[in-house]
Amino acid sequence: MAEATWAAAGIETVQPGVHRVPLPLPNDGLRAVNVYLLEDRTDDGGIVMIDGGWAIPEARKALEEALAVIGRDLGDLSHILVTHIHRDHYTQAVELRRLLGSSVYLGVDERPGLERLHRLRGDGLAAPLETLRRAGAGELADSIRAADPGDRDLSVWEFPDRWLAAQTLRFGDRELQVIPTPGHTRGHVVYLDERRGLLFSGDHVLPHITPSIGLEPADSDSLPLADYLNSLHLMTRHADARLLPAHGPVADSTHTRVAELLSHHDDRLRKSLSALGDDVLDPYAVARRLGWTRRELPFGELNAFNQMLAVNETAAHLDVLVLRGRVERTSVNGVNRYTRVR
Repeated sequence: MAEATWAAAGIETVQPGVHRVPLPLPNDGLRAVNVYLLEDRTDDGGIVMIDGGWAIPEARKALEEALAVIGRDLGDLSHILVTHIHRDHYTQAVELRRLLGSSVYLGVDERPGLERLHRLRGDGLAAPLETLRRAGAGELADSIRAADPGDRDLSVWEFPDRWLAAQTLRFGDRELQVIPTPGHTRGHVVYLDERRGLLFSGDHVLPHITPSIGLEPADSDSLPLADYLNSLHLMTRHADARLLPAHGPVADSTHTRVAELLSHHDDRLRKSLSALGDDVLDPYAVARRLGWTRRELPFGELNAFNQMLAVNETAAHLDVLVLRGRVERTSVNGVNRYTRVR
């Protein structure tokens, strides 16, 4: 399916009993989030949905219309397997549970993120803005906060029915391996149907874009980009499978796309080191020396939200360079500064 048409409303049968349904994301550059319907009969007679979508009326309507095409309705959704806690994946799962009694599943390492969301009363921007301030972009953080005071609706951030670790789930004759893939968020998981050759990849492996790294509400001392690169390598230790992503069309090979993503990050690490040069800089300054998106746009042409993603991604790449011994980091008045190792 062409990149330009994957987000169009409707339903695509990937293989018998497996359907891709794009749900709308109004005013979001991603345009849509894919959820997947697995028609294998469960013990309670329902069907399994992978990812939930964003809890907005447009998404509920699109899901109902897609279910009707295959002769089903919302009441058939008995199990909702979520890849991670971002709102376009998790919040409608919670809403459907409240409406239907569906069981919601989530990776156990997302628990700190949900707990922090409750402490912050649903403010999912708090941690990314903290990272932005440590990166030397305090004014940008202030402007983003002024434009978006945060999503304070705690009702969509309830805990799941079941926390998942590395394990196998069985629904009818279908087995799904739960594979933890930290990076995009700390507790991101993917679901692998090895027998049928399908990987439901969430935001871990996307066919046309690279996922943001570490954009989550959890406090963490980890290095999200290092975690993400390790999680990409982990995919190559499993048999290759068709890629069923959360954003973008279905692709034939997970391994092919993983190789492209690893190459992309190798390139960004080289460019980040080159942009740092012989100076002592914070990530905000380095980000302004780099090109962004596939069009290599200047930093100043990005909107404020994408500038935040760019700065935080630059910080993540610089921290990996520190881990690899290429760069040193110091902190001055709460702002991290980096210099090349001689």
